Amino acid sequence: MRTRIPTVTSKDGTKIAYDKVGHGPVVILALGALNSRKSGAKLAKLLASRFTVIGYDRRGRGDSTDTAPYAPQREVEDVAALIDDVGGQVYLYGHSSGAAIALEAAIKLRKQVRKLAIYEAPYALDGDARRAAKEYNRQLKKLLKSGRNGDAVALFVRHVGVSDRQIQAMRRMLMWRGLEAMAPTLAYDSEVLGEGHSLPTALLAGITTPTLVMHGGAGAPSMRDAAQAISEAIPNAQLRTLAGQTHGVSPKVLAPVLAEFFA
Repeated sequence: MRTRIPTVTSKDGTKIAYDKVGHGPVVILALGALNSRKSGAKLAKLLASRFTVIGYDRRGRGDSTDTAPYAPQREVEDVAALIDDVGGQVYLYGHSSGAAIALEAAIKLRKQVRKLAIYEAPYALDGDARRAAKEYNRQLKKLLKSGRNGDAVALFVRHVGVSDRQIQAMRRMLMWRGLEAMAPTLAYDSEVLGEGHSLPTALLAGITTPTLVMHGGAGAPSMRDAAQAISEAIPNAQLRTLAGQTHGVSPKVLAPVLAEFFA
């Protein structure tokens, strides 16, 4: 018999599935593209001795439902529903496009977010990068509209630096079918980053929540530059480089950094 998965109901009626582990102050994990709540299970386990950790399926993924039409604000409402369910204030961690949601939540939910930590929000800082983001978004929507979910996943992973040879190998793996199932949500990840994935300077300037901005020391220079720009735009934000890390940051490296900041 399958164990019942906890859910909360978001403002528009969408059911958001989540896992909860540990004891102590609440940390919510908002993850990026093609990730379900299971993707954060190792990080949650490492934090569970000091925190109650909530990993959730963003709408349209895993065991969560979805409701059309999509808008980035709905994702903030999903976080709000989780906070209402646990009660009180929370710590919020966002990775990649999940970082964009976390930043928006820090503005909209204010005092409900005690501290905010983000890792490598993939904003575009120059004209070439913004044009590339717009072209990616155009191609992505075209592929999804025609039902070519596998090609949409390939487009995304190629966009983040995976080679065609690696993509061919990935297509033969069992996990590929799961990625194809989540492909429609790639449009959500692009949309939460905004038009051309431009740095939302005005939004960042309004964040008053204590914020830790992180990037990997072995990652793409564009991620480093974006992290620095974000940290400069948010009043009193801290910038931290995690040595040896790329966009797929190690939970063992990340967990103690989060525990120290959220303490």
